[in-house]
Amino acid sequence: MLLPIIALLIGFTLGQFAGLRIPAALATYMSVALLAALDSVLGGVRATLEGTFDDMIFVTGFFSNALLAAALAFLGDKLGVNLYMAAIFAFGVRLFQNLALIRRIIVARISKWYRQK
Repeated sequence: MLLPIIALLIGFTLGQFAGLRIPAALATYMSVALLAALDSVLGGVRATLEGTFDDMIFVTGFFSNALLAAALAFLGDKLGVNLYMAAIFAFGVRLFQNLALIRRIIVARISKWYRQK
């Protein structure tokens, strides 16, 4: 569970202190890629809690999700269609699903711990 959390903290820290500014033209690509990466992080946390985490799956999923989302946004931009909305919808749904599963796992573990006391 530490790798996804560490990756999130490193990315957040680099983003805050690097002083990089995203041009308005790239904001759509960046937001969709960030949403995809956040989905991967929550998926990694969920997999860790379920005991099925695999480093290679996490790393490849992290980058492939972000690249696919940015590519969809780019293609949609070139076609004049808001394809990035499909990625936002898909990753948004997955974010809420992963968060719900994480919450259920944690609540079940806490309940089990209290019953054993």
